[in-house]
Amino acid sequence: MAVIQREITIADAADRLSKELPGHRVEVLQGRLTVTPPADGAHALSLSWLVVESDKAGAPQAGLEYAQAIGLWLPSGPDDYAIPDFALVEADFLDHPVGKNCYPPHVFRLVVEVTSSNWSDDLGTKADCYAQAGIPVYLVADRRHDEAVLYTDPRGGEYRSRKPFKRGTSVPLPESIGISLELPVDRLLDGRRPEAGR
Repeated sequence: MAVIQREITIADAADRLSKELPGHRVEVLQGRLTVTPPADGAHALSLSWLVVESDKAGAPQAGLEYAQAIGLWLPSGPDDYAIPDFALVEADFLDHPVGKNCYPPHVFRLVVEVTSSNWSDDLGTKADCYAQAGIPVYLVADRRHDEAVLYTDPRGGEYRSRKPFKRGTSVPLPESIGISLELPVDRLLDGRRPEAGR
């Protein structure tokens, strides 16, 4: 009996893994398949807090929506896409689907990642991919190094500005995102209210 083998594409592999690993985040970054386990509680609280802060800052009135875990199509490869933890996007982003539940980079104003086991991707590969895509503002709550890192000014496939912020300080997001927002680093990293303790 003959065995027929079919070469599987990275896009097919990503689809298959998404079905076999529910709750895991499957992404293709620079032609490389990455899988991240479900977020922990502090991670989830940070993202919920970002939703509340974005709403209080007037995102809907500024023509923006906030979303968690929506696909971002990347120009770094034919099948590349990321699923940022949090994003501020143009209010009409649903009118611009690209495929595979992804949207084009031009509808994203801000992307936020809260590090998990994949911290090196958030600080390296994703920073490169988001800069190549022209994402104007990229913020990483870097729990591995206990700081927040703000990337801005994407030009020539890289961010021209990278500013770290330590605990006890706040990250002032550029008003070019469409709203005025300053985020305390401790809350970004821990997810819980300061009075809740560590």
